[in-house]
Amino acid sequence: MALIKDKELKLYYSIKEVADIVGVSASTLRFWEKQFSELSPKKNAGGVRQYTKEDVDLIALIQHLLKDKGLTIAAARDRLKTSRKAVIDSADIVERLKSVRDELQAMLDELQ
Repeated sequence: MALIKDKELKLYYSIKEVADIVGVSASTLRFWEKQFSELSPKKNAGGVRQYTKEDVDLIALIQHLLKDKGLTIAAARDRLKTSRKAVIDSADIVERLKSVRDELQAMLDELQ
């Protein structure tokens, strides 16, 4: 899942930046950290969370499972542990289909 463009690529992202990128609140991110052991961002000396690109991709997968697929947290946790590659492939396909839909809608709007 490529939520972060090359020009936006940084070593670490703040919780606010990640919340804006993925479209969830900071409190949701903190809650998900407690629910998903795979999600554990680094913390600096001051205790401020520092998310990597891999963390952001994982958060996007979690969001896909919970919001798009409608899974419970327990089911999403299990799905990530058992078939992470399939989840990534599914999320990528959904992302591409949404992009195609947006392009087609733009073309339709131009024709009208």
